[in-house]
Amino acid sequence: MQHSASTPLTWVLTGYKAGDNAQVLALADALGWPYEVKRFKYRKTELLTNRLLAVTLAGIDRESSSELSAPWPDLVITAGRRNEPVARWIRKQSGGTTRLVHIGRPWAPLDVFALIVTTPQYFLPDQSNVLKNHLPLHGVMNGRLSEAANAWRQRFAHLLRPYTAVLIGGDSGPFVFTAEKGRRLGRLANSMALHDGGSLLVTDSARTPGLAFDAFQHELSVPAYIHRWTDAGEANPYVAYLALADRLVVTGESMSMLTEASFTCKPLYIFDPGDSRSWWRHAYNFRYKPLTHRLAMLFAARRMHRDVGNIQRQLVDSGRAVWLGQSFPDGRRAVPPDDAQRAAARVRALFELVYPATDIDSFSEPGSG
Repeated sequence: MQHSASTPLTWVLTGYKAGDNAQVLALADALGWPYEVKRFKYRKTELLTNRLLAVTLAGIDRESSSELSAPWPDLVITAGRRNEPVARWIRKQSGGTTRLVHIGRPWAPLDVFALIVTTPQYFLPDQSNVLKNHLPLHGVMNGRLSEAANAWRQRFAHLLRPYTAVLIGGDSGPFVFTAEKGRRLGRLANSMALHDGGSLLVTDSARTPGLAFDAFQHELSVPAYIHRWTDAGEANPYVAYLALADRLVVTGESMSMLTEASFTCKPLYIFDPGDSRSWWRHAYNFRYKPLTHRLAMLFAARRMHRDVGNIQRQLVDSGRAVWLGQSFPDGRRAVPPDDAQRAAARVRALFELVYPATDIDSFSEPGSG
């Protein structure tokens, strides 16, 4: 997009995590300013170099990444640990004039950033440059839903309604998605569709273990449209599921899928991927990722902690979701807050544009009066 002299020169930093990319792009789109996307690939040594050097490009493969050169931007929007050192390097090249906006939970000291847009799963302190949104940002807007619905509607026409979309994540942080959990999800989803005489619209994700998905699929007896994730560029019906489903079942470790499903205002059922017994009784929790996550939660500073249960409980307590196995009250329709515009207002305020402080600080959820 071409930059206008009347708006800040804006760079958006992206990487390999789809969830992070969706959030930074959602905020950039909400601003309504022209922006340039900078894409990065990382070296295997990036964790070591980034932690040791803090302000560096040593963690990225510069030949496979976007070029970084003057004129330096007025605003950088970033998310995720890997792009933090890059953002700080850009600000250093600008002589310190570039404003950094970080989404999520930064590893660097909080005062490095002009604004941090965070959510309840993190434990950031209350301070002037921290905005605590209700849910992560996302890019699934009404126009995109309509387009996907039109493209896919006929492919599902042979299936009986109601459609129950089942959106399956996988291993993440302390959660290990096992075959037994796959079977349990399959039984619950199948029972829901069987009870109402409907069909399932199913997709896994890049994080879904194959054995868990196979176990899930083995439990199905109802009509279903099943999509297996691939990185080969095959058309993905995920957004069409959001648009066309009558209700949605989402595995609870995926903040992005929970947020996007909540945006549709349809009945949302959360599948709890946690362990019913103490975690140390399960050998799979001693794998590298779940074990290191738990150790980090024990020994890291509080602001580095993460509890996705805070997001799940907020969705349930606000009436926008129930746990899978419970009944969703008839007629309930909870409108989600517009977190993207809330964050955009705070970014505009960094540049002393048209949004006064009262418009930002007096935010309330739609329908709250």
